[in-house]
Amino acid sequence: MHEQPGTAGHAHDGAHEADHGDDGRPRIAFIGAGRVGVALAVAFAAAGWPVTAAASRDPGRRARFGQLVPGARTFADAPAVLDEADLIFLTVPDDSIASVADGLHLYSGQALVHTSGALPASVLAPAMAAGTNVAGFHPLVAFADHERSLASLRGATVALEGDATLLPLLAELAESIGARPVLLPEGGKQAYHAAAMMAAGGLVGLLDAIVEVARAADLDEQQALKVYLPLARQTLDNAERLGVGAALTGPFLRGDVGTVRGHLEVLREHAPAALPLYVAVARRELAMTGRRGELDEQQMAELARLLDDAAER
Repeated sequence: MHEQPGTAGHAHDGAHEADHGDDGRPRIAFIGAGRVGVALAVAFAAAGWPVTAAASRDPGRRARFGQLVPGARTFADAPAVLDEADLIFLTVPDDSIASVADGLHLYSGQALVHTSGALPASVLAPAMAAGTNVAGFHPLVAFADHERSLASLRGATVALEGDATLLPLLAELAESIGARPVLLPEGGKQAYHAAAMMAAGGLVGLLDAIVEVARAADLDEQQALKVYLPLARQTLDNAERLGVGAALTGPFLRGDVGTVRGHLEVLREHAPAALPLYVAVARRELAMTGRRGELDEQQMAELARLLDDAAER
């Protein structure tokens, strides 16, 4: 590790001379050395990209980055990395991205990329100068554990948006670490990230409700997960193979009014906090059933009334 002292006001004078690696690949640096930055840096370096520098205010994180990415120089101040790289990844919390970008001033020929799933590339505009580019590079990975994060990057989706001239390079970066790049249209980031929240945190919220309901059957959390996770995995596999609509099973598809009535009664008595979630999910299932056309109008209407009554109580 080569740690350099930070400076309070790192300034740029003159044009930046791009000094790409021997194979023509741009030198990459990171501002932010937390879980995301470290995992991406290690993955890029392992794929043969020159990772040359990182900045972090935390000395422990700087030391760890230097250990995991040998040869990279580390700095306390963010602007210092601009002299070390052509492509800079801003891997700081979303709420800090705008303020950190505001303190940077890119050289001509450089590019700045953030890894937020929610913010557009335009949040980086304050750092831009003539001849610079900005973009977003969001790996759809839960960065909880370093080794698992590295493994999860292979096969993961990386959402790209921003300056068109930069996107082919970022797609190449993603593919080099085994990920799948997906280009998002302008203005599509919020919808993309809302869906991602539902696929991750939303799924955990649903599991929490499942565990709560299962307690009424005298199953603790560990027992409930052993019972229901295999079913959930099978359903996810069916959705991937057959499509979402074709993967639907259960009482709404069969028109089992008595079964649904029993569900609602037990939820009211033993898990009332989970009842609104059951009703919301059930309404989507009923709409999917209607699109498949497998129930008559009377069955559909009776199921809809049950759900409406449950929502109003």
